[in-house]
Amino acid sequence: MIGGVIFDIDGTLLASNAAHAHSWVDAYSDFGYNVPFYQLRWLIGMGGDRLIKTHFPGMSSGEGIGKVIAHRAVNVFLDRYAPALQPTPGARTLVERVQRAGLKTVVATSARQKELEVLLKLAGVADLLTEATTASDVASTKPSPEVVEAALEKIGLPPHEAVMIGDTPYDVEAAARAGVRIIGVRSGGWDDASLQGAAAIYNDPEDLVQHFDNSVLAGGSQ
Repeated sequence: MIGGVIFDIDGTLLASNAAHAHSWVDAYSDFGYNVPFYQLRWLIGMGGDRLIKTHFPGMSSGEGIGKVIAHRAVNVFLDRYAPALQPTPGARTLVERVQRAGLKTVVATSARQKELEVLLKLAGVADLLTEATTASDVASTKPSPEVVEAALEKIGLPPHEAVMIGDTPYDVEAAARAGVRIIGVRSGGWDDASLQGAAAIYNDPEDLVQHFDNSVLAGGSQ
């Protein structure tokens, strides 16, 4: 029996993945590093600590120039790109439907605490989703299971009683490693092959709402 839902935000409830990638392009460029958008776009969803090491193994988001660039990427995102972002179709409706079903809700994101309030507000769910775990709460970010495990602890549920909703293969891997079933959504731009391992895949939150009664959230198989 499902007792709670773990929500990712970026790409799942907020159409923000491309904006994050552009923010990293800009931040790298500000310090003389040329990393093309296409090399960053499909890394969004993992934490900044992992993203930096993908291109520059010797850098760390926790110290030196890597830390400076990571902070710059967050600030560029919040100042330059975030104001124009929109929720994914059906984002608020899905959260409302989940809560109306009596399920506990919590956010598990690779974003930092500094971004969380802004992301929730932009997604139109700040008043609904009041429990969250972020990259600031764990030692290792997605696809590590730590942020998912922290979310489970926050809502007091064992893995088999929760379902995660996410949009990237990093969400799928993190959920699987935490023993949590995951529903994938295509609203983050990933195709079905990339989301392999999800219990079901929907176009976006709105699509999931329309099929809610037959979904794993309501005890169905899809």
